[in-house]
Amino acid sequence: MSGKGEGAALDDLEVIIPNLKKRYSGGTAVNRTIAPLIAERCRTAWLGPDRPQGVAGLSVADLLRLRFRQPGRRPARIWHARRNSEMLLGLVLKRLGWKLKLIFNSAGQRTKTRYTGFLVAHMDAVIATSETSASFVGRSAAIIHHGIDVETYRPPADRLAAFAATGLPGKYGIGTFGRVRRQKGVDLFVEAACRLLPKYPDFAGVVIGFVSVDNRLFVEGLKQRIAAAGLSDRIRFLGELPIEEVPLWYQRISIYVFASRVEGFGLTMLEAMAAGDAVVATRAGSAETVIADGETGMLAPIDDVDGLVQALEPLMRDPERMAEMGARARARVVKDFSRDREVDEIVSVYRRLWEGEAAP
Repeated sequence: MSGKGEGAALDDLEVIIPNLKKRYSGGTAVNRTIAPLIAERCRTAWLGPDRPQGVAGLSVADLLRLRFRQPGRRPARIWHARRNSEMLLGLVLKRLGWKLKLIFNSAGQRTKTRYTGFLVAHMDAVIATSETSASFVGRSAAIIHHGIDVETYRPPADRLAAFAATGLPGKYGIGTFGRVRRQKGVDLFVEAACRLLPKYPDFAGVVIGFVSVDNRLFVEGLKQRIAAAGLSDRIRFLGELPIEEVPLWYQRISIYVFASRVEGFGLTMLEAMAAGDAVVATRAGSAETVIADGETGMLAPIDDVDGLVQALEPLMRDPERMAEMGARARARVVKDFSRDREVDEIVSVYRRLWEGEAAP
């Protein structure tokens, strides 16, 4: 926000979205999805890496100058945090005199540490992505489900042609995306694929996502399992891909597997549904809220490879049912999980804080 008119721009600033994690993550993806739409409704700036188009950048120097510039449009600026580091920085700035209203957006579904609980207790409002997430916050929260860009994540004109262009064997793809680790159930996906792909030669599997140093042995073990099954050419690890390539892979596969053992919300599940994939999900995160079992997706028990296989096989056996389920999934997301709906509800929390009302 530097250059001509800088002072006026800072005075008009209403919302700050801090993004203090260097490596791209689910929280960053959510911020990048909603920030441009928040910016259409409020004067918004982004602090940190991975700033999306359509949102002004806030430098550290700008942030320091805000200490001496009272907001011209609102009684305080919103500081919308998703991580402990962002809550802490917001709290420190507020204590040192920055005119801020602090919001924490929680997706986690586990008991908060004492430190996190301390930070959450000092927020002006809390937003939770599901009723389950709200139950772990330790205070009242506004429940606002995630939304996604249903235009970016949309079905392809010809899914068979899109898959064929990958050069992978078969006609249909089955995949799982996200950080490659046990928590995400990638081992469950691999084991289910090793059992099912020999029976269904028209399918090939893909795993897309970042592998941290401490998970390399985990991934090597999965690759050895695949090799032992004679499926190295049909189950591929594609690594971490550029952001813009991921929607294309949702269009190329036909079944998306969300096999998490522990999950906050499960944004990839929504992305896959919006792209018209048939989603098979464990009952983690918000899967049971999003998916009507047997209609808009298939639900399976957590940490149960037999249950995952039983949910997958009817779809692999019947590609027509697979396609019909994907179409119903797309309709479900468009109706109830668009990012416009999410942003409207978030901005309503901002307005309540600005108007001096008690936030939920």
